[in-house]
Amino acid sequence: MQSFKKIILGTAIFSATLVGCKKFDALEANPNQPKQVTPGLVFSGVANDFYRGAWNDVMRYNQFFACNYNYYGNQEYNWAATGLNYTTLKNVQQMEAEALRIGLPAQNAYAALGKFFRAFFFYEMTMKLGDLPMNDALKGTENLAPKYDSQKDIFKQVLAWLDAANTDLAALVKAGDRNLSGDIYYNNDLSKWQKAVNALRLRVLVALSKKDEDADLQVKQQFAQILADPAKYPLFGSNDDNLQYRYNNQFNKYPTNPDNFGFDATRYNMAATLLNTLASLRDPRTFYVAEPAGAKIKAGIAPTDYAAFVGASSAQDLADMSSKAGVNNGAGILPGEYSFYNRKRYYSTYTAEPTIQVGYPEQCFNIAEGMNRGWAGGDAEAYYVSGIKAAQAMMGVQPGNLTLYFFTAGGQVTNAADYNQYTVNFNWDDYYSQPTVKYAAGTDGLNKILSQKYLAFFQNSGWEAYFNYRRTGVPAFAQGGPGTGNSGVIPRRFQYPVSEATTNRSNLDAALAAQYGGKDDINQNPWVVR
Repeated sequence: MQSFKKIILGTAIFSATLVGCKKFDALEANPNQPKQVTPGLVFSGVANDFYRGAWNDVMRYNQFFACNYNYYGNQEYNWAATGLNYTTLKNVQQMEAEALRIGLPAQNAYAALGKFFRAFFFYEMTMKLGDLPMNDALKGTENLAPKYDSQKDIFKQVLAWLDAANTDLAALVKAGDRNLSGDIYYNNDLSKWQKAVNALRLRVLVALSKKDEDADLQVKQQFAQILADPAKYPLFGSNDDNLQYRYNNQFNKYPTNPDNFGFDATRYNMAATLLNTLASLRDPRTFYVAEPAGAKIKAGIAPTDYAAFVGASSAQDLADMSSKAGVNNGAGILPGEYSFYNRKRYYSTYTAEPTIQVGYPEQCFNIAEGMNRGWAGGDAEAYYVSGIKAAQAMMGVQPGNLTLYFFTAGGQVTNAADYNQYTVNFNWDDYYSQPTVKYAAGTDGLNKILSQKYLAFFQNSGWEAYFNYRRTGVPAFAQGGPGTGNSGVIPRRFQYPVSEATTNRSNLDAALAAQYGGKDDINQNPWVVR
């Protein structure tokens, strides 16, 4: 027995000695956690972070729809701090590092798309805030207090990244490079990514319209250069090229779908800024995005009459909107004054339509706007017309007879038979000949371009509808009522994250002093729209 104890003791001492010889880092390592991954796997995660969805708070701030039930939300612009995308940008760095680790050359697909994602995220962040840490950011413990770069310098870098991404992708496409995986948007087609890069660059240039005389930015010159050399700077040619997120029935369901019909189908209604504009233009997209208001049907107005479609002002008091929207008394929806969104289209399927991140219709309107402003020669009206047609086609609208479905009776919608079917004829020439639609040069034409671009952004492209409104005032967003919040004023920016105030206070204070008189005020304009 004594010998056995000695053996056990000796074994324990020997084991402890071995453990003591190991470095702490080795003990700290989790054997169940991978130390490296493929760049395609990281790319897939970044691509998902890039997705900007539909039927969310952003789309309410874009005044596409409104919430009439305070438990689910409101339309108030009481903005505070916004989130930033530095974590995703760190993953972009990791994606690039993993590409080099597996032996890809410096010029590779992941590095090229890394420039695209850097450009997109810094563009969106600076549009929401103003100055940001950029050159000193993403250095980890090497720099825990990064200095802020000016918004102008950020825009210069964003444009440079996009130009470099185009150059890299052109070379990779020419070489027939196939070293990309994990692409949820274009199925690893680099030629389509190259078009998206240049379409995004046009977006950024148009966002700088108030700075088009700045000699450092060269907005007009870059815009004209892109249009003058389609071989070097290929662009989208149709909706088939849209950079868009597709839904499926299993893992990524469309935000409105049969699962949530019973919860929120009548808790929201259409906003006047969107729906009343469509109806006033006698645009058939009216019938696709909304249902006729119950009170209009009860008054004898035909469901296919544009007069039957009414959106609520986003500035309206929420209680007032709720009482007028229509309520469920257990036997069905009582007639209300406002149009719900089209429940056949948006609640009878898990897929609906893809959500565009950067699209062909916007590109057309951006080109038309630049030409209208004199940045390049060309036929602005042709691009304006192409933009309208493409935006309508995205919704399924084509000239000819249109089959429509509206829910105009009470009760639960369970299948297609619960919807009433209607047919209307859409004649493009009649639509376009309207003075409110037909293009004209000058300011009138510019306002029409901007208005149609807003309509094309419906449930697409993230913050772009708001950004364009802030830059141009077109269309006029509803404000001034109790539903707006923020003393009845739509804000011009967000506040910086609280983490900046706690970990980078001196640099934040310097940035606020340089931009906003030392105040983190949501009602002050960032440099880009001054």
